[in-house]
Amino acid sequence: MDEDSTESLWFKNKENAGARDITVGVCYRPPDQGDGADVALYRQIRASRSQTLVLMGDLDICWKDNKARHKKSRKFLECVNDNFILQMAEEPMMRGAMLDIVLTNKEGLVGNVKLKGSLGCSDHEIVEFKTIRAAQKMHSKLTTLDFRRADIGVLRYLHGRVTWEKALEGRGAQESWLVFKDHLPQAQEQCIPRK
Repeated sequence: MDEDSTESLWFKNKENAGARDITVGVCYRPPDQGDGADVALYRQIRASRSQTLVLMGDLDICWKDNKARHKKSRKFLECVNDNFILQMAEEPMMRGAMLDIVLTNKEGLVGNVKLKGSLGCSDHEIVEFKTIRAAQKMHSKLTTLDFRRADIGVLRYLHGRVTWEKALEGRGAQESWLVFKDHLPQAQEQCIPRK
């Protein structure tokens, strides 16, 4: 196997009647996977973030309190958090560790996650879950900032145009925070669309 290749399978679950397609990824990330393969996996995850995503598999991450002891595990958690991905499995699956996980980038899409025993003589559990289509049809009147479509380059430019040393000169922490807090929404309006 190529050092930069990942053991993953990606497919698109097509629906009818105007429902959104779901990109589904199944990955195996062995404990000794090389850095190049990790980078390739993170690239695949980032590439699918504009789509409705369900990612599952054996990712060799002990998922507890959203923290990791090992550098590689921390990098994976950073990728998950940077791409606004939620972990849906709640029960330990192997000797108290949560290795076989179900991730999604749409709240309310995955539900009823259950362990269903092992298949044959495997030491992994079968994880059963449902994708909930109704969550996609709900419409909220509450608008929020859509950080996935934000133009971060313009946001940096707008913040960089301000001479902060001069703007905050002679001000205490609270007063400086208020000045910054007034500037931030103006910049957000220009760079981050609402949904």
